[in-house]
Amino acid sequence: MIKKIILSFFIGVFGTACSQNVDKKKLDDYFSALDRNQKVMGSFAIAKDDQIVYTNAIGFADVENKIKADDKTVYRIGSISKTFTAVLVMKAAEEGKLKLENKLSQYFPQIKNSEKITIENLLQHRSGIHSFTDDPDYFSYNTQYISQPDLLAKIVKGGSDFEPDSKYTYSNSNYVILAMILENIYKKSYSQILSEKITKPLGLTSTKVGEKINSKSNVANSYVLLDKKYNKSEETDMSVPIGAGNVVSTPSGLLKFIIALANGKIVSKASLEKMQQYKENYGLGIFPVPFNNQKGFGHNGSIDDYRSVLYYFPESKTAFAMITNQSDYDNNQISITALKAANGIDFEVPDFKMIQVSALDLKKLEGLYATASIPLKINIFTENGQLKGQATGQSAFPLEAVSNNTFKFDAAAIKMVFNPEKKEMIFTQGGSTFTFTKE
Repeated sequence: MIKKIILSFFIGVFGTACSQNVDKKKLDDYFSALDRNQKVMGSFAIAKDDQIVYTNAIGFADVENKIKADDKTVYRIGSISKTFTAVLVMKAAEEGKLKLENKLSQYFPQIKNSEKITIENLLQHRSGIHSFTDDPDYFSYNTQYISQPDLLAKIVKGGSDFEPDSKYTYSNSNYVILAMILENIYKKSYSQILSEKITKPLGLTSTKVGEKINSKSNVANSYVLLDKKYNKSEETDMSVPIGAGNVVSTPSGLLKFIIALANGKIVSKASLEKMQQYKENYGLGIFPVPFNNQKGFGHNGSIDDYRSVLYYFPESKTAFAMITNQSDYDNNQISITALKAANGIDFEVPDFKMIQVSALDLKKLEGLYATASIPLKINIFTENGQLKGQATGQSAFPLEAVSNNTFKFDAAAIKMVFNPEKKEMIFTQGGSTFTFTKE
């Protein structure tokens, strides 16, 4: 369910606080710039002092029928669903329905190492259970309905990747299993449990288990932008990512959820503290998020071509949620900008001015570039008059010219500065810089 980027990096956002007012006009300008330049479609929300103070929506929920997105548009939230599942597990523990130290063998003894794996191991991605979404055949069936026995059979077949609790490795299988355990102990569907324990008490009418997308009900499709045209993405059947990525919501709904969680209105504050006991930067359905010397928590999500974030900072009672249904931009940078705005820190509105570089000058930059710093080579080539890059084992990506020798790829926050005379390329992404040499 997760698509690769060129290099992996963890969100880290820092700054110096100024005034505490949210500059709504400048934020509007920022999102308008993204919209005009077809960088992103989606919805955004900011909370301060546990109150929603800013919302915005740009682009289309349905391109084909020209249905614009608004603050009530519903999107698939991907792996933020795991936070909901983890909260439901903690709720079940508080109700005496299970214990975090319970062994998986109590529920599904057919899974390898089930006698060693605890509920807590599943929550923290420390079970060793192989993620079925990593299998080569995943995309051959993910758009079709799958029964739970068949889904469980795929997980059983996948076996184990490592000894339980020996390390952290993200696995969607863990949360599918947790959802099945919840259904087992409550004798109800995951959808019913979610409604009864979280969404109905909080009045979250748009937060629920997703169904087949119907844009007439203001549920957004997801898209990929190719040659400035929106192409609708395939739609994962929501029977597949149960508990791991099957929830839909709005950014405002997500903020109301995490604010309630932070204030002990869903589970106790002791349970939330337990969720924040991190091992290898992952707790129980949440991970730590730093900003401006504040310590927050939250989760990211990705399914089809939807991307989502949900972050909360207890010290300032500030939160940000975003769900996009198309992005040719670095969503991490959007989060940084929104959090700056929420904390009164100035930010820039991009102008996206590009220049044309001659075919002769582009030709000088072509070649295979390598560095001793990382085991990665990048092939630079021209296709249909546009410079492109392709890292080892990954898909090609377009490069936009900032100057004759400087190019960028906004979707992954990549910047490349070429020096043809020295046969060098300075590669920057996520605060890391490497010097590549043409072979």
